[in-house]
Amino acid sequence: MALVHYDDGLTMREARAIYFEVNRFGADGGYGDAWVDFKLGPLPVPFPNTQGRVRAVRYHDLHHVLTGYDTNTIGEFEISAWELGAGCKDFVAAWQLNLGGLFAGLLTSPRRTVRAFLRGRRSESLYGRPFEELLGRTVGDLRREMRVDAPFPSPTALDVLWLALASLAGLVVGAVGFALALVVAPIGLVNLALRRRLA
Repeated sequence: MALVHYDDGLTMREARAIYFEVNRFGADGGYGDAWVDFKLGPLPVPFPNTQGRVRAVRYHDLHHVLTGYDTNTIGEFEISAWELGAGCKDFVAAWQLNLGGLFAGLLTSPRRTVRAFLRGRRSESLYGRPFEELLGRTVGDLRREMRVDAPFPSPTALDVLWLALASLAGLVVGAVGFALALVVAPIGLVNLALRRRLA
């Protein structure tokens, strides 16, 4: 899938509709689905689409549009790192998912992950802002306001400290998440077999 650039003149509502279509997320982005799949390699591991996850993923999707990070595996690791750097406020689901993503990114694509984290440290996330108001804003306005494309100087000692702390927390969250994924992997195998049979 080609990486999509969202024009500065689009409203966030228009850009999000394109993002949903390009990524085949459905008209509502899958927010109304009871279950979502976490990909463990080729294996889809289903987990409940909780209210906390939906609350966070609405902003997460807008961050993809604004930052340009893809929805492939490495892109998800990058957006995880960026969101941690920019701040997740009181969105517990975002902290949990992003810490695991940061750690996985440091293992598989460390340079891109660190670069995304540092970019986030110079940016602001949308978490906690009135959501419906954001959809009426333009892509360009929010990019400038959030400073997603602002150049940044060399990392500070505080940046390095935050990255180290986030990496340590990511190790813990990632280990717990991996253990849980192994427990539910059989459900994923059955789910995959059923999908193939129905296809």
